[in-house]
Amino acid sequence: MDDDTEKLAVLKLTETSSSNIEDVVAKEFPLTIILNNRKLVTLFCSPANSRYLAVGFLFSEGLLKSKEEIKSVMVDDRKGIVRVEAERSEELARDLLPEKITASGFAKGASFDSAAAAQALRKVASTTEISAPEVSALVNKFQYHSQVYRATRGVHSAALCDKSDILVFDEDIGRHNAIDKIFGQCILDDLATDGHIIITSGRISSEILLKVARRNVPIIVSRSVPTSLGVRLADELGVTLVGFVRGKRMNVYTHAERITTNEE
Repeated sequence: MDDDTEKLAVLKLTETSSSNIEDVVAKEFPLTIILNNRKLVTLFCSPANSRYLAVGFLFSEGLLKSKEEIKSVMVDDRKGIVRVEAERSEELARDLLPEKITASGFAKGASFDSAAAAQALRKVASTTEISAPEVSALVNKFQYHSQVYRATRGVHSAALCDKSDILVFDEDIGRHNAIDKIFGQCILDDLATDGHIIITSGRISSEILLKVARRNVPIIVSRSVPTSLGVRLADELGVTLVGFVRGKRMNVYTHAERITTNEE
């Protein structure tokens, strides 16, 4: 947790008093991703697991297709740079340049061409099912999993799950980054995402939905709400979207056939 937090001196004010205290806040730093000596993007993110973030981002953007393409991943934490060398038969598109700078996870994440990405994706086909009580139990585990969030209230979390447990967990100041860290670890550690479930603490926008669909994940769950385009893409791409999970209540926006209930 220490890598992602920092203690600061602050003045605390109430209606009746003032005091000097020490507060814990989430760290933020710029991470530049360089692919084959070409500077692509600078993401503002949490410091931990920058290797996973860089790899997950490159796969989410369709710039890498398989782990076998990766020749090396070099991380310079001091300078905030990740260099990825990869074997690609096709040149990177010119319209990816100049370098894109984004405060990822706040207004939106970095995405070079979301519309084209949606058209290129195949529909997620999966027989995975999960019961509504299992969704509630997973979300309950998820919301107490983050030490950094409990300390700062300043990060988003994401997790890859099966029906009963959290398999991979990560967090970041940006909701997009947290998802990319999860997928980056799955890619580098050879962990399957097909047929699994993603839980996110953040809003499910079109960009978040596309990241999930690209990894062939059939179900995404959030305590927060989706956007209208996120719902439309989930419907078109065969992804079950569950939002606004509160205790035993939830909204199933698309492909409800994968969520079983006691009434069935």
